[in-house]
Amino acid sequence: MSSSLVAYDDSDSEAETEETEVPSTSRRQTSLPNSSVNRVQYFAPGSLGTKSTYEMQPTENTDSSGTSTIGEDPPEHYAQNNNPDLTSSCCRRAYSGCTALCMSYKKFEQPSSSSTNFGNGVSQKRIYTESTIAIKGIRPYIPKRLRQENSSMPEKKEPDQRDSLDCDIKLGMSGEQPLRKISELIKPYLGSEYKSTEVPKKLVFYMSKHSGPVNEIQWCPVPEQSHMLLSASMDKTMKVWDAVDTGCCLKTYCCHSSAVRAAQWSSCGKRILSGGFDSMLHLTDVETGKQIFSIKNEFRISALKFHPAESNVFLCGGFSPEVKAWDIRTSKVLRVYKAAIQQTLDILFLPEGREFLTSTDAVSRDSADRTIIAWDFQSAAKISNQIFHERYTCPSLTLHPKESKFVAQTNGNYMALFSAQRPYRINKKKRYEGHKVEGFAVGCEFSPDGTLLVTGSSDGKVFFYNYHTARIIRTLSAHKEACLSAIFHPVLPSLLATCNWAGEIKIWQ
Repeated sequence: MSSSLVAYDDSDSEAETEETEVPSTSRRQTSLPNSSVNRVQYFAPGSLGTKSTYEMQPTENTDSSGTSTIGEDPPEHYAQNNNPDLTSSCCRRAYSGCTALCMSYKKFEQPSSSSTNFGNGVSQKRIYTESTIAIKGIRPYIPKRLRQENSSMPEKKEPDQRDSLDCDIKLGMSGEQPLRKISELIKPYLGSEYKSTEVPKKLVFYMSKHSGPVNEIQWCPVPEQSHMLLSASMDKTMKVWDAVDTGCCLKTYCCHSSAVRAAQWSSCGKRILSGGFDSMLHLTDVETGKQIFSIKNEFRISALKFHPAESNVFLCGGFSPEVKAWDIRTSKVLRVYKAAIQQTLDILFLPEGREFLTSTDAVSRDSADRTIIAWDFQSAAKISNQIFHERYTCPSLTLHPKESKFVAQTNGNYMALFSAQRPYRINKKKRYEGHKVEGFAVGCEFSPDGTLLVTGSSDGKVFFYNYHTARIIRTLSAHKEACLSAIFHPVLPSLLATCNWAGEIKIWQ
């Protein structure tokens, strides 16, 4: 009778799930000499230790043109890190010294280990978990009643490698959310004046969870929470990253039904204002992901800016001849700024917020007036529309942090310098040129100390200019696709974030 209680492999026609052992590479990895990994201390002022050390072997190759090429070790090298969150293909800490980085924005799909054999992997039957003795080639009998009960219960998902390495903290999870922490790397710099900026050389994090171009990135404006990086993408999502400690995605917000073109932190760092090609305006709570303010706009949105002095007021521009000032408290339009244009490309508030600038698409063969327009915020009157006379559109504007100057990125493959006071004269003696724009909405930014001007380029490079001499200090080969934005961290010196048209975000130091 004992023979009737067991079933052999060839006697059961039910489909069984197979598990495959993937050959481990840990032996080859542990054989690496210890001397091949050097400890490099990042962000740390003076002799700060503990959490600010990363295991890296930075290498920098600079050609005769001054272009820095950054490479990274093969994927096997990442397995030495015991923290699985940091070995993800989407948020790995990068290493220098080997092949060049060439990841596309599409998510890397690994076949499930439960259905595919790799090389000489051994395929074996699943053993019943309650069995006390497992005989090779024999599967213990499971009563029909027990099998029916198990099939009616939701199947417990086996931990897949991609899930454990996902690094995402989903909305609605119970437990502590690490958004409001204060990074140990940032603490020593709080309350002290920002010192000089150096050109970043090494790749620290590589994040590629976006499946579409990243239009905009912005560090959280609250110094204590400035480890968080906001990104807006054409894949209809916004993400908040821990871009200082882990490189992991903390939150993903999917409130838009079309591409997110613009996103801005609120001054308190607790809310995110976003607008996109679905013509929707959303003000989202960072912690809960709920919409505090949500309204349908009359046009597709391409530019958003909070008022520097009035935190409940923001400007909205896009595919329309109008720019609107909204009040979050009343969900109503305060003022409308009208001009004979078709699209607003960017908005820039001047100091104290009494005046602001808009860059537009109003360029023709005969005239370039209205390319940059200065407005009075209170009266909605035009102050000047004869600021820039070159026949190029300006996809982005940025303000100098210490001087009354602003810079306009132009589609003439150069950046022009202007006075931020009336009559906003252009400086004809300085022109920051050498990079390429070629129709992309390439952004430009000053370093916090105002000594460097950094910009992306359509060829994927990042250009660093000396603000005073307008000379190129260095170029960094950051991406293979067009680099749309490059911004310095407001607290940590020489820490840079870049994003590109392929959906990649990289952190450099």
